[in-house]
Amino acid sequence: MYPAPIDEYVRPATVADALAALGRYDEGDAVFVAGGQSLMQAVKARLVRPRCLIDLQSVSGLSGIDVGADGVRIGPMTRYAEIARDERLTGACAALRDAAGRVGDRQVRNRGTIGGSLCWNYVAACMPPTAIGLGASLELTAADGGTRTLAAEDFIGGPLETAREENEILTAITIPAAAGSAGSAYKKWGLVTDALPVIGVCVALEVADGRCASGRVAVGGLANGPTRSGAGEEALVGVAAGDGDGIAAALAKAADEIETQDDLWADSDYRKQLIRSLGAEVTATAFARAAG
Repeated sequence: MYPAPIDEYVRPATVADALAALGRYDEGDAVFVAGGQSLMQAVKARLVRPRCLIDLQSVSGLSGIDVGADGVRIGPMTRYAEIARDERLTGACAALRDAAGRVGDRQVRNRGTIGGSLCWNYVAACMPPTAIGLGASLELTAADGGTRTLAAEDFIGGPLETAREENEILTAITIPAAAGSAGSAYKKWGLVTDALPVIGVCVALEVADGRCASGRVAVGGLANGPTRSGAGEEALVGVAAGDGDGIAAALAKAADEIETQDDLWADSDYRKQLIRSLGAEVTATAFARAAG
């Protein structure tokens, strides 16, 4: 299909200009375009009918990856391909490369952006559960210049829902530095190679003396949106690297706790099995990465 008529296309150079363009229209009549890989499909199908497209590709300061002693700061317009090939993203942040390297196909990875994925929050996306699993924070700037920062799990809601206000733009994603040895991993399962995930699991661990000191387990591909498993995280504490039975028991608790759905791609029980099997794999990988 062709999109409904669009009155204006804007390509601002600054965040202020982008927000000013947004403010000229009533709510919902103007939309930001990041990579456009999801939004433009919805526009062409007339599921979204904006009067104005605000293209963020030329906005200064919204792209790039900074790695420092305090952690990692990623511009929301940073492409998946850039994240996937950044060899500085190791240990605690390695799940980012796992997820970015398997999003969609080559075209999507070279055009799509991390910020676009988080703000679109599609039900079967890789970045939302990864951001939650890594304990990321999202920085938002409003039209009046004010900023606020939300934890990823507070920003990301149900499918296609976020806490971003109409007059705000996402300006940064930050991941705090780990206090000690840490590792993370992400893996998805889809019906074919490069498919959207039926289930995707991110696990991040801090390890001391070869045992899990703290962990985060996040799962995507769920009807209610990506979520953490408190039961799985609690069960991982104290588990030793290489303890396959302990890891399996922790991920079984996660699978039991998380509500899964039946649909055309998989039933609820199969999704729970994926949480157990993929979760055990990524937990073992996270342990290995924490060990260097």
